Amino acid sequence: MNTQNQARIPAAEVTGVFGALVKLGAKKMIGRVPDSIGVLWQHQGVMKDSMGIGRKVEGWHELDPNLASYAAMASAATIGCSFCLDFNYFAGRNHGLDLEKIREVPRWRDSAVFSPLERAVMEYAEAASQTPPAVTDELSDALLAQLGAPALVELAARVAFMNMTARMNVALGIRSEHFADSCGLPPLATRSADGRAA
Repeated sequence: MNTQNQARIPAAEVTGVFGALVKLGAKKMIGRVPDSIGVLWQHQGVMKDSMGIGRKVEGWHELDPNLASYAAMASAATIGCSFCLDFNYFAGRNHGLDLEKIREVPRWRDSAVFSPLERAVMEYAEAASQTPPAVTDELSDALLAQLGAPALVELAARVAFMNMTARMNVALGIRSEHFADSCGLPPLATRSADGRAA
C-alpha cells in the first residue's frame, strides 16, 4: 500500500546528509524506507524532534516491554492509527515479544490470551487516550499497587507519546504500510462491525 497516494500532504524527496541518515536508519530497522518519511520530511524539525523523543521513550525500562507494547497498541487502536498498530506489531516481532498476544491487542477485551494485569494496562491506555482522558482513581490505584510508581509514570508517558504520534499520523492521513505482512506475520486481529471479535 502506498502511503504517498493516501496521505493528505504530498511526500517530499528525502535528501541531504540528514536524509541519508534517516534512510539508513529506516532500512536497518525495518528493511526499507517507509513512504510516510516523505510526508514528515516536509517539516524536518518536527520529524527530527519526534524521532528524538521516540528514541528516548525506547530507552525507558521501568515498565515491562510486553506491557509497554500492549499499552502503545491499545492506545493506537483507540485513536485509529493503522500505521502505529502495524509498526508496533512488526517491532514486537523484532524485539522477541509474544506475537500471539500482540496480534490480539486490537480485540483485547474479547481475547482470552491476556492476564488481568495486561488487561488493566490496556484499559488504562484506552482510558488515557479518550478525549477527555477517562482514567479513574480506582484503575490508577490498582496499577500503582501492581506496577509501582516509576512504571505507572512510564505507562502514562508512553501512552501520551503514542497519542501524539497516532493523532499526528491520522490527521496527516498516514496509514499502515504493511510492515507485518512483509515479514509473514498473520494479520492483526480485528473487531467485526457489530463489536464481536473476528
